Amino acid sequence: MAAASSNHFLLSFPLFLSFLFTSTLARLSPQTTTTTLDVSSSLSQAQHILSFDPQSLKAFAQTQTQPLSFNSSTSAAVFSVPLHSRGSVHKTHHTDYKALVLSRLERDSARVDSLSTKLLLALNGVKKSQLRPLPTQIQAEALSTPIISGTSQGSGEYFSRVGVGKPAKQFYMVLDTGSDINWIQCEPCNECYQQSDPIFNPSGSSTYSPVTCESKQCSSLEVSACRSGKCLYQVSYGDGSYTVGDFVTETVSFGNSGNMNGVALGCGHDNEGLFVGAAGLLGLGGGPLSLTSQIKATSFSYCLVDRDSTGSSTLDFNSGLPADSVIAPLMKSRKVNTFYYIGLTGFSVGGQAVNISPGLFEINESGEGGVIIDCGTAITRLQTQAYNALRDAFVKQTQGLPSASGVALFDTCYDLSSKSSVKVPTVSFHFGEGKSLDLPAKNYLIPVDSSGTFCFAFAPTSSSMSIIGNVQQQGTRVSFDLANNRVGLSSHKC
Repeated sequence: MAAASSNHFLLSFPLFLSFLFTSTLARLSPQTTTTTLDVSSSLSQAQHILSFDPQSLKAFAQTQTQPLSFNSSTSAAVFSVPLHSRGSVHKTHHTDYKALVLSRLERDSARVDSLSTKLLLALNGVKKSQLRPLPTQIQAEALSTPIISGTSQGSGEYFSRVGVGKPAKQFYMVLDTGSDINWIQCEPCNECYQQSDPIFNPSGSSTYSPVTCESKQCSSLEVSACRSGKCLYQVSYGDGSYTVGDFVTETVSFGNSGNMNGVALGCGHDNEGLFVGAAGLLGLGGGPLSLTSQIKATSFSYCLVDRDSTGSSTLDFNSGLPADSVIAPLMKSRKVNTFYYIGLTGFSVGGQAVNISPGLFEINESGEGGVIIDCGTAITRLQTQAYNALRDAFVKQTQGLPSASGVALFDTCYDLSSKSSVKVPTVSFHFGEGKSLDLPAKNYLIPVDSSGTFCFAFAPTSSSMSIIGNVQQQGTRVSFDLANNRVGLSSHKC
């Protein structure tokens, strides 16, 4: 019996050691967190946007939206307007999805260059007005042509629906957190691009009023001129688009949730570029002429539907933050008051922290660095060191996926043509104090053609400033609590 017990012990002991070793290894090795990418759904949506007819949205455009109501501590009026993706308002002329993606990326790169240029000019103390030709070479009428090329904010990819004038006429307007000047195409048009709505006619509004040259509003413009005592404005964008015209005040209406009188905006008589579909632009930046500043909003929020979605969401002012928001610090630069800097501290991939230098995303004393969150930039741009670390961590955990050649600015792509869905490591943003936001897989693996090529939707930048773009923001209500200097990020609040 003793010999039998001894033999049983000798046989069991290696199994016990194996169990002990496996259990210890399980405790020491962090479990990789994953999420599912619905490949079929993404490709179906991509194909649908090519044939979608925006006319089907017209009925919705005439309806009035109800403002969202969150746990708001402010007594300010809540304004709410519909919000649409660019593709759902203006039918694309592309018949091939890859061609559509490449055109988006080209616009996006121009925008990023312009944001970086805006920062660079500010860091060096150069104002746009200083870039104009010498006064002896320019007359006021010369504002009908571009003065600056490629040194502004970019055109944006999401449209909101607002009323302008009294009685109000409804217009689709580009939403842009990276710029401040509001403007709309106006009759008479010297040069106007195609838009979905009739062009605004100032003669039909009882609240249209020109801004004088001596006004604070006129002096706040980066580029302005004076003609017959009236203020002229000019704004140029990174893709070569521009708008020129009279600077005026008008009534702006927010569906059935109210209106504001005396909002300063540009009445553009000469407008060219890639704004096709929209009637103009709503500047939501932090400068004094932005819509948010002019209506003295204590907060504003938006939720961006998927870039290929034909659905809609809302842009809300003074609605407060959803109770389940992930809170991050909101900071402003002393050099550029337009941009909204967010306190990003790092990332994790598959639940494992990505190794980057501490303080990599901080704004230094000279105004360099930092991370802005922007609805007009599509692809998130990261300082090269941070991008390489994030990409390498993702590639390491996706070695089982078939790779594909890079496309445009994307260097990490996969061939998912044979899959209807796939498990991928979760990518998370970290904001300090243990707060993080897990991104859905479709917010960082996006289709770039119709045949199943998906790319990792991040890119490096040579600028000191990083940008969190709208692809990463899709499906998340982004709330800017201006009164308390914080940003709230809440999933599934579209």
